[in-house]
Amino acid sequence: MTSVLIFTRNEEQDLPGCLASVSWSDDVHVFDSFSTDRTADVAIAFGADFQQRKFDNYASQKNAGLHGLKFRYDWVLLLDADERVPAPLTEEMKKFVTAAPGAVSAARLRRRDFFMGTWLKHAQISPFYIRLVRPQKARFEREVNEVMRIEGEIRDLDEPFDHFPFSKGVRHWMDKHNSYSTMEAKIAFDSQVSVPRYSLKRAIFERDFHQRKYHQKGLFAKLPLRPLIKCAYMMVVRHAFLDGRAGVAYAVLQSVYEYLIVLKVPAAPSSPFMPPISA
Repeated sequence: MTSVLIFTRNEEQDLPGCLASVSWSDDVHVFDSFSTDRTADVAIAFGADFQQRKFDNYASQKNAGLHGLKFRYDWVLLLDADERVPAPLTEEMKKFVTAAPGAVSAARLRRRDFFMGTWLKHAQISPFYIRLVRPQKARFEREVNEVMRIEGEIRDLDEPFDHFPFSKGVRHWMDKHNSYSTMEAKIAFDSQVSVPRYSLKRAIFERDFHQRKYHQKGLFAKLPLRPLIKCAYMMVVRHAFLDGRAGVAYAVLQSVYEYLIVLKVPAAPSSPFMPPISA
């Protein structure tokens, strides 16, 4: 069997659907950043183990949940409240955790993002995520858009899980990414005043997807006209327009997000007009 760990903050709207999709597990944990809505009531009503910790950054929050909670099983599935686990993936995970040899420490899953009722098959930039792990072999790094380090072998599963990032509306998505952009801007600023750690070779040829993404993101942060480059990449290279109106709108939103990072970099370490960081 598999344990489930769900990270939350003010998720009374999305949490019921997420919990319902993992009702097959008898060891579900909700790790909360002190929600001010009914998140706790929802979690307890579904019979989940509910724990809270004050949020500081995404990596440390997830590490605290992954390494600080007591799980019943060796394997843990990591989720956000706006994600759902379809039945085919459930069956594939059951077979995987039963047969996985000791050298295998994690599984990479394909995530399907939805917007305007449309699967962003072409517009979605990063569809693969490590979400099924042996806790003692996994660790998160990077304060925002965190990267997972795995000690051991990683396998790929075929069945996808679903993500609804706009379930609370475009305004909520923009507010959240405004906070993300502030944190990304600080990381970008810090990288400018420290010794560069990003490798073009690893950005292209690194076999590990998350390591490759780490170096690509670091190098991309140094490019001029990044918002336009990102929009062109999504529209021309990834063919976001094939996802229709939703794909085009998503490409524009991602470019706006990139532009927010560009605008905030000079003032990133501390600025009175920056919004507070929240989970």
